[in-house]
Amino acid sequence: MAVKRIVSNLYAPDPRAAHAFYADLLGLQVVMDHGWILTFAAEGQAAMPQVSVASQGGSDTPVPVLSIEVDDADAVYAQARARGVTIVYDITDEPWGVRRFYLRDPFGNVINILSH
Repeated sequence: MAVKRIVSNLYAPDPRAAHAFYADLLGLQVVMDHGWILTFAAEGQAAMPQVSVASQGGSDTPVPVLSIEVDDADAVYAQARARGVTIVYDITDEPWGVRRFYLRDPFGNVINILSH
Protein backbone atom coordinates (compact mmCIF):
# COMPACT_ATOMS: atom_id res chain seq x y z
CA MET A 1 0.00 0.00 0.00
CA ALA A 2 1.29 3.46 -0.89
CA VAL A 3 -0.17 6.87 -0.12
CA LYS A 4 -0.53 8.68 -3.45
CA ARG A 5 -2.05 12.00 -2.41
CA ILE A 6 -3.25 13.95 0.61
CA VAL A 7 -6.04 16.50 0.14
CA SER A 8 -7.11 19.04 2.74
CA ASN A 9 -10.86 19.60 3.04
CA LEU A 10 -11.85 22.97 4.49
CA TYR A 11 -15.44 23.66 5.50
CA ALA A 12 -17.07 26.60 3.69
CA PRO A 13 -20.77 27.46 3.71
CA ASP A 14 -20.36 28.76 0.14
CA PRO A 15 -17.44 27.04 -1.62
CA ARG A 16 -17.67 29.42 -4.61
CA ALA A 17 -16.56 32.25 -2.32
CA ALA A 18 -13.15 30.53 -2.20
CA HIS A 19 -12.42 31.39 -5.83
CA ALA A 20 -11.27 34.98 -5.20
CA PHE A 21 -8.82 33.78 -2.55
CA TYR A 22 -7.47 30.44 -3.78
CA ALA A 23 -7.65 31.08 -7.54
CA ASP A 24 -7.32 34.83 -7.95
CA LEU A 25 -4.86 35.55 -5.11
CA LEU A 26 -2.84 32.30 -5.09
CA GLY A 27 -3.17 31.34 -8.76
CA LEU A 28 -4.60 27.85 -8.20
CA GLN A 29 -6.81 26.27 -10.85
CA VAL A 30 -10.25 24.77 -10.22
CA VAL A 31 -9.76 21.10 -11.10
CA MET A 32 -13.10 19.85 -9.76
CA ASP A 33 -16.40 21.66 -9.26
CA HIS A 34 -19.51 19.85 -8.06
CA GLY A 35 -21.08 22.99 -6.60
CA TRP A 36 -20.88 21.70 -3.03
CA ILE A 37 -17.11 21.14 -3.34
CA LEU A 38 -14.43 22.91 -5.34
CA THR A 39 -10.92 21.50 -5.55
CA PHE A 40 -8.08 23.87 -6.36
CA ALA A 41 -4.68 22.66 -7.54
CA ALA A 42 -1.41 23.99 -8.84
CA GLU A 43 0.03 22.82 -12.12
CA GLY A 44 2.58 20.07 -11.80
CA GLN A 45 2.81 17.40 -9.20
CA ALA A 46 3.61 17.65 -5.51
CA ALA A 47 6.96 16.18 -4.54
CA MET A 48 5.41 13.83 -1.99
CA PRO A 49 2.25 13.48 0.07
CA GLN A 50 2.74 15.18 3.43
CA VAL A 51 0.89 15.73 6.68
CA SER A 52 2.25 17.79 9.56
CA VAL A 53 1.29 17.45 13.23
CA ALA A 54 2.28 20.37 15.46
CA SER A 55 1.85 21.81 18.95
CA GLN A 56 2.44 25.35 17.57
CA GLY A 57 3.17 26.99 14.24
CA GLY A 58 6.78 27.90 15.05
CA SER A 59 7.92 31.19 16.59
CA ASP A 60 5.06 30.73 19.08
CA THR A 61 2.39 31.22 16.39
CA PRO A 62 -0.89 29.31 16.11
CA VAL A 63 -0.88 26.13 14.03
CA PRO A 64 -2.13 27.04 10.54
CA VAL A 65 -4.61 24.70 8.85
CA LEU A 66 -2.64 24.84 5.57
CA SER A 67 0.89 25.67 4.53
CA ILE A 68 1.20 26.78 0.91
CA GLU A 69 4.68 27.12 -0.56
CA VAL A 70 4.95 29.75 -3.29
CA ASP A 71 7.87 30.93 -5.39
CA ASP A 72 7.66 34.51 -4.06
CA ALA A 73 6.12 35.07 -0.63
CA ASP A 74 6.73 38.82 -0.87
CA ALA A 75 4.64 39.10 -4.05
CA VAL A 76 1.73 37.18 -2.50
CA TYR A 77 2.05 39.29 0.66
CA ALA A 78 1.82 42.52 -1.38
CA GLN A 79 -1.22 41.22 -3.29
CA ALA A 80 -2.93 40.09 -0.09
CA ARG A 81 -2.41 43.49 1.55
CA ALA A 82 -3.65 45.29 -1.57
CA ARG A 83 -6.83 43.15 -1.50
CA GLY A 84 -7.41 43.79 2.19
CA VAL A 85 -6.85 40.18 3.23
CA THR A 86 -6.34 39.86 7.00
CA ILE A 87 -2.67 39.24 7.83
CA VAL A 88 -2.41 37.19 11.03
CA TYR A 89 1.40 36.97 11.26
CA ASP A 90 3.50 39.53 9.39
CA ILE A 91 6.07 38.50 6.79
CA THR A 92 9.16 37.17 8.54
CA ASP A 93 12.44 35.42 7.80
CA GLU A 94 12.36 32.42 10.14
CA PRO A 95 15.51 30.89 11.66
CA TRP A 96 14.80 27.54 9.95
CA GLY A 97 15.20 29.07 6.49
CA VAL A 98 11.76 30.10 5.27
CA ARG A 99 10.23 33.49 4.58
CA ARG A 100 6.57 33.38 5.50
CA PHE A 101 3.42 35.06 6.72
CA TYR A 102 -0.01 33.94 7.85
CA LEU A 103 -3.25 35.20 6.44
CA ARG A 104 -6.90 34.39 6.96
CA ASP A 105 -8.95 32.91 4.12
CA PRO A 106 -12.59 33.99 3.57
CA PHE A 107 -13.79 31.26 5.96
CA GLY A 108 -11.55 32.20 8.89
CA ASN A 109 -8.85 29.57 8.33
CA VAL A 110 -5.26 30.57 9.13
CA ILE A 111 -3.04 29.85 6.11
CA ASN A 112 0.77 29.84 6.17
CA ILE A 113 2.23 31.25 2.94
CA LEU A 114 5.94 30.49 2.62
CA SER A 115 8.97 30.46 0.35
CA HIS A 116 12.19 28.59 0.95
